[in-house]
Amino acid sequence: MKPLKYREVHLDFHTSESVPSVGDKFDKEQFKAALKAGHVDSITIFSKCHHGWAYHPSTANEMHPKLNFDLLGAELEACREAGVNAPVYLSAGFDEKYARRHPENLIKGQPNSGADFLNSAGYHLLCYNTPYLDYLMAQVEEVMQKYNPSGIFLDISAPRICYCQHCLESMRAKGLDPHDPEDVKRHSDMVYAEYCRRTEEVVRKYNLDTTIFHNAGNITRGRRDHAGFDTHLELESLPTGGWGYDHFPMSAAYCRTLGMEFLGMTGKFHTTWGEFGGFKHPNALRYEAALSIAEGAKCSIGDQLHPNGEMNMSTYKLIGKAYAEVEAKEPFVRGAEHIADIAILSAEAFSNSPNRNCPYDMGASRILLEGKYLFNLVDQYEDISKYKLLILPDIIRIDDALKAKLDAYVANGGKLLCSGESGLKTDSDEFAIDLGAVCEGKNEFCPNYMVPEYESVNGRTAYVMYKPAMNVKAVNGSVEALVEDSYFNRSPEHFCSHKHTPNDPGANHAGAILTANTGYIAWNAFHDYAEIGSFHTKELVLHMIESLLGDDRSISVNLPDRGIVTYTKQSEESRYIAHLLFAHTTKRGNGVEVIEDIIQLYDIKLSAALPTAPKRVYKVEYADGGLVETELSYTYADGKAVAEVGKVELHAMVVFDV
Repeated sequence: MKPLKYREVHLDFHTSESVPSVGDKFDKEQFKAALKAGHVDSITIFSKCHHGWAYHPSTANEMHPKLNFDLLGAELEACREAGVNAPVYLSAGFDEKYARRHPENLIKGQPNSGADFLNSAGYHLLCYNTPYLDYLMAQVEEVMQKYNPSGIFLDISAPRICYCQHCLESMRAKGLDPHDPEDVKRHSDMVYAEYCRRTEEVVRKYNLDTTIFHNAGNITRGRRDHAGFDTHLELESLPTGGWGYDHFPMSAAYCRTLGMEFLGMTGKFHTTWGEFGGFKHPNALRYEAALSIAEGAKCSIGDQLHPNGEMNMSTYKLIGKAYAEVEAKEPFVRGAEHIADIAILSAEAFSNSPNRNCPYDMGASRILLEGKYLFNLVDQYEDISKYKLLILPDIIRIDDALKAKLDAYVANGGKLLCSGESGLKTDSDEFAIDLGAVCEGKNEFCPNYMVPEYESVNGRTAYVMYKPAMNVKAVNGSVEALVEDSYFNRSPEHFCSHKHTPNDPGANHAGAILTANTGYIAWNAFHDYAEIGSFHTKELVLHMIESLLGDDRSISVNLPDRGIVTYTKQSEESRYIAHLLFAHTTKRGNGVEVIEDIIQLYDIKLSAALPTAPKRVYKVEYADGGLVETELSYTYADGKAVAEVGKVELHAMVVFDV
């Protein structure tokens, strides 16, 4: 298959039958002009939307009643003439027209649940284990047969727990028990796998090179079997649309480990999908697109076409401001290999519940981003031997297979940091690996307090820790922090002050333990940081990481906390590239996090590990419609180049030619 393009637009077109006319202002030349203004090289366009209508003549479906020509065909023709790639979208999990006509084929998420068609305005999920699947596959086949597109994008596609009559009968026929939640979950995976198999069969009947992607709004960590149904990945992650600015770097840090091409999908909207008349500030899209390529992704920006079919030129001028930069920077990201010193073993991968904002993963990712450490988020299948440090956040208990993997890793010089229940056996509160401690069960007080034994910004005092902790006793190594309990847990019968009970002074048991190769933190520190964000929690984690790694890190840079650094190698070009990004985010309205002003940073200094002294070190930035290169002064000693970067504005690439 051909490589993905770097500058994608995802052109939503969910259009109600109540709209008076559809496509009446579509003009092929205006469509092409918008793509040119947006510097777009790929655009996903619609065969079928969530409302269930086709946007082309159809025998497998029904054409939108207010559309009187082949809109999909006209868009594809325009894309061919413009030299723009054009995957085709079909809504798979939603089809509101079909749902109203066949409510018996809807997902039934609970045995006694049912759809509400009276009080709520919205779509209803359909079950792939019903006759709906044949209906959907006929639509996919029709698109392949008539248009033979470069890609098929199927939306709202994921395993779903379902107790509809079809699924109950299917479970019983397969020897599964509908009363057993684990059997119900197994069945949902079977249904999803069959849907994906059918899709692959239909598409490959007509084209071996057509890309296929099943979108669920997140790439579930640990489900490589699900990712394997896709030819590539698209990381839906609209920062203002519910995902937040933390989600994409975390998701990209996982997807980089899968060996698949992937897009980072944001939106042009101020909030989220379907927001007609909503626009980001151009600086927000510039930052989000730069972040995508810095994190190893290609770019996708979501838009929604007006029902009349006319492309909004303000939107494509906005997109063009971001994509002009991406186009210029492509030579510095194409084929780049990411460098990571640390691996976070994903807590989501060890849970039974997919969670795109898993707090354990989110807290760990956020601390490492703010600490300017290079990391990947990995699952249980990753080769961990290539990482200098492995972090197990909060809840990862150890079975025999993982124990063998961790024992070998530490024996070969790897460093390990665990927190909370991580490191304990799956069936007891006993450590499965040597962390310099023995566990004496769960601490009964929540919150309790941490007293640092290292130099802290605010000194040696009791710092509140909001998430649960384990009681541990150090048996070797050094104690880096102590636990102080509360006087009592807050309850209606006895409580103190407005929020929680103060500490009972006199810390007498270990809260953090450091050995030569391992570190252990007694609290669920990563969950705590994801939800509360206390500086002392981050300070504790970074102290443990710094103690374990020392100077053995590939990048050091004095960016502020919201700054992001990544480090890549382009082997063919014989160069290493450090991406430095910074954008100031502000909360607006009811908690919408936005980017507007670009704040320039000064006096930035960067240290980068290199195999040999560089031949040239220079900074690459986008300005006045093109790239500007600035030579940088530097020194090289002990395998590291130290460069005086100076000013950074939104995104700078520091290039080391070797």
